[in-house]
Amino acid sequence: MIVKFKVLLVALTALVFVVAMVTSNSGNQRTKLWLSEFPDEDRYEFPKGFLWGAASAAQHIETQQNSDWTKFEIDAAKNGRSGTGVEIGVALPGHIKDIDKFDENIRLHKTNYDEVFNTDFAIASDMGHNAYRFSISWARLFPEDGMSSPDPAGVDYYNNIFDGLEQYNIQPLVSLFHFSTPAWFWDEKNGRKGWEREDAVELFDVFVSSVLENFGNRVTHWCTLNEPMTYVFNGYMQGIFPPLEQRSIFDIGPVVKNLLLAHASAYKLIHKHGDENGFDHQVGIAKHTRAFEPLRNWSILDRLSAKQIENAFVWDFFDAIDTGTLKISNTDYEVDIPEITGTQDYLGINYYGRYFVKSILSDLSNPEILFNDPQDESQMISDLGWSIYPHGFFKILTTSYDKYSKPIYVLESGIADRNHDDIRRQKFIVSHLRELWNAINYGGADIRGYMHWSLTDNFEWAEGFTARFGLISIDYENDFERKPRLSSEIYAKIIRSNSISSDINKKYSYLRKEAK
Repeated sequence: MIVKFKVLLVALTALVFVVAMVTSNSGNQRTKLWLSEFPDEDRYEFPKGFLWGAASAAQHIETQQNSDWTKFEIDAAKNGRSGTGVEIGVALPGHIKDIDKFDENIRLHKTNYDEVFNTDFAIASDMGHNAYRFSISWARLFPEDGMSSPDPAGVDYYNNIFDGLEQYNIQPLVSLFHFSTPAWFWDEKNGRKGWEREDAVELFDVFVSSVLENFGNRVTHWCTLNEPMTYVFNGYMQGIFPPLEQRSIFDIGPVVKNLLLAHASAYKLIHKHGDENGFDHQVGIAKHTRAFEPLRNWSILDRLSAKQIENAFVWDFFDAIDTGTLKISNTDYEVDIPEITGTQDYLGINYYGRYFVKSILSDLSNPEILFNDPQDESQMISDLGWSIYPHGFFKILTTSYDKYSKPIYVLESGIADRNHDDIRRQKFIVSHLRELWNAINYGGADIRGYMHWSLTDNFEWAEGFTARFGLISIDYENDFERKPRLSSEIYAKIIRSNSISSDINKKYSYLRKEAK
């Protein structure tokens, strides 16, 4: 009996050892870091010619156009669908938070940008910005179905935008699809709507060609698609973006495929224009990234789930462009799309923080995703409940460069903090820019610009006007008055010197009690 017991004990010990080894080396791991573990520098100098600026999107700031989002906004306000989830930042399908609490003039004009964009550019210029990312509204140029050429008023509108940017020596970074599309794009044709229509890519090509014809000589940096997997997740799985559907992950493949085809076709049209007109166009996409980490480090299922979700949300789309094969993680969907291979000149990275993943034994295919760890009192949390995590920014940037060896532009990164004395945003900016510097100097990444999200407060999709991301606050109830927040001056000091000074680093980089 003693021998058998010893054998059993040895076997159990070996099993525990094997499980421990597998757990320690599988899936994603959670860290307790705020910043990466590199020594403080006397000065964090950024590369010469670095692009500094902020970002926006047409549907966020421009007067409402005849788009799918405008139709959704009007309907939600009219029918009082303005509730939200029980948890902060969790949207309800088909709802826009507090949309009916803002009057029709605000809902129509958004930020009054159409009237005062030059004021915004002047403020940005005073802060030292040398770049500005914005999107061109497909619905403004093609408000009605069947148009073979763009609306002249829309062309004039964007030429005035480009004139204003040129006046203030601000380089335009243009996005072509930033979630909103013309309302008519969703008219059913042969049983299909939107991006699943047989002519979806062809219609997008008409828009892209018109943009190139009218503005192609004024832009060299292009983003074809903004956050395609965010769009698919929110629009086709969660039902909180148009088209407000709730499919399983197994049914999204055709949409993702057509978005890839639209990107590749736009890429080729832009480079054709460049070849014919002597422009060195740079073309890529903007990818929403997060650090996905296990809620419980000891749980192998949490770790494996976190890795799988990261692959599906962050890397699958990039991998498809890199290889010409779309594989959607956690499904058996795989399709070869050879025409998309290699159609990106840079990686556009959008980063906002960390999500925690908790596996559910009774439903392993649907793990829970938490915006923050309710047990961790040391976190910095945004107004939307998002856990802020600068070290994750370093990991995303270095992993992106290691995987694809492409130049990187950070096209969005920011925090919802509505306070004028926005200490969280000040700490967010400095800590994340320090990690960007670390990614260049310790990680070897080729990073060429940083666009803060966002220049001004704006309409934030399912969060409506309630989430405030702006370096510049907007008083919607007082004639859209603009007022730069305190963070804008910290950002301006970094831009003007093209560096983070030792004093700014020590004051703002570290997580302290007041930052919670």
